[in-house]
Amino acid sequence: MRVLSGIQPSGHAHWGNYFGAIKQYIELQYADSAFYFIANLHALNTIRDAEELRANTFDTALDLLALGLNPENAHLFVQGDVPQVSELCWLLLTGAPMGLLERCVSYKDKIAKGQKANAGLFAYPVLQAADILAYDADTVPVGEDQAQHIEVCRDLAQRFNHHFGEVFVLPKAKLLTATAKVPGIDGEKMSKSYGNHIEIFEPPKPMRKKIMRIPTDSRPMEEPKKPEDDHLFQLYSLFASEAGRDEMAARYRRGGFGYGEVKKALADKAEAYFAEAREKRADLAAKPEQVREILAAGGAAARAKAGEVLRRAQEACGVK
Repeated sequence: MRVLSGIQPSGHAHWGNYFGAIKQYIELQYADSAFYFIANLHALNTIRDAEELRANTFDTALDLLALGLNPENAHLFVQGDVPQVSELCWLLLTGAPMGLLERCVSYKDKIAKGQKANAGLFAYPVLQAADILAYDADTVPVGEDQAQHIEVCRDLAQRFNHHFGEVFVLPKAKLLTATAKVPGIDGEKMSKSYGNHIEIFEPPKPMRKKIMRIPTDSRPMEEPKKPEDDHLFQLYSLFASEAGRDEMAARYRRGGFGYGEVKKALADKAEAYFAEAREKRADLAAKPEQVREILAAGGAAARAKAGEVLRRAQEACGVK
């Protein structure tokens, strides 16, 4: 199994990023081969400040390494350090039907949310297809909102293979688990764009203040409550053991407690859960050259594999 996944450098990772994706990426790094990239080319669709993009890219590398991505198990690299992917993207674009891209719901959703339309955003699925196909990846972990893009990737690969021979491996999506929809402090899906997120490496004191301000209903302390309907309980469940979740759920159903107790328990669990990663991140931040060396080594491995695939595609279609 060869795993491929990317994450956009949109700033510091939050709980939703971790439990919705990063945690599961890290669990998959022990595949036969794994490539993980920081998608700085995709980020250009929204970030138009060079220094911000560079800083976010480095911060994302710190986050991933601190949270457990091991460069001895997986290749970690920056998307823009592999120019072969951009060349491959052009080969795929020449055979990409406009109608196929127009039907992509991700593009429509982003425009509906106010993101400016541009050709890069429209062609996002084609660059994503190049990201995947460049490494002969057969397994791509994605959330439901990205599953359609894997189908687009397969479609583009099949069209190319039909015209020029069996060049590309057809990947399969590995849908991430239900925790991909981590609730924010307002109960909606946690997202930076909604301003309802809690950063993984947020200092403990501000994190606790944010948790204590989570809105709850006004039911009296003695009244029983339904844990399955409460986003505060859902957040607590991310960090608690199965026994801890069951115990807290039983307290909800019995009643006789205040939400402040749950908030304190959540803050304690979250702080302890990320304590080791927070310490590791601080250590890595003090050794930037070590992080750059890891990215450089990952980039070299990625270029070698992508170069092999690009040459195969170029020879097949006649540009080499």
